[in-house]
Amino acid sequence: MRTFRGETEDNTSDVDLLAAHVAGDRHAFSTLLGRHYDHLWHVAKRTSYTAEDAADALQEALLSAHRKAATFRRDAAVRSWLHTIVVNACLDRIRRNKARPSVSLSAEEKDEPREIRDHVSELELNLVVERALALLPPDQRMAIAAVDLEGFSTSEAATLLEVPEGTVKSRCARGRKKLAASLEYFRDERNRS
Repeated sequence: MRTFRGETEDNTSDVDLLAAHVAGDRHAFSTLLGRHYDHLWHVAKRTSYTAEDAADALQEALLSAHRKAATFRRDAAVRSWLHTIVVNACLDRIRRNKARPSVSLSAEEKDEPREIRDHVSELELNLVVERALALLPPDQRMAIAAVDLEGFSTSEAATLLEVPEGTVKSRCARGRKKLAASLEYFRDERNRS
């Protein structure tokens, strides 16, 4: 089934699928998730501190969306509505973890790299950027994830995060400044080599 702008080849829109789910169609919600799951997973990973937190937050968000589907007001796209629910679930988990911190015990398994040196450099850079992002306050992290990592416009990010557009701009500016300071060492290191 091919998806184009929230519709399948048979022209079933996301809104229609959500309405069918509310009406009792057992397969409508899973079809809807099939369209948007990859995007929602990436949002959860980028806004959470660990993969485990991302998985847990995504599961909580999807359960919440499943239960509260009847509250969808049609004032935004279904994808944006789901995106907002995932972001809010991630923020809730971040708040909870501040009260009782945890550490990830699993390592992500990756395919064997063809060239060890490139793989190590890429992995090191990813870890450094993830650590730098983790040091940002959650509001700045969410704004940067939405605008810089997900590619949303400032106005779209403002709608998703439910804050004014100027707030998104200032959060991004402050977050980018902190990231630049955190990553300054690596820019200097690369200029020396």
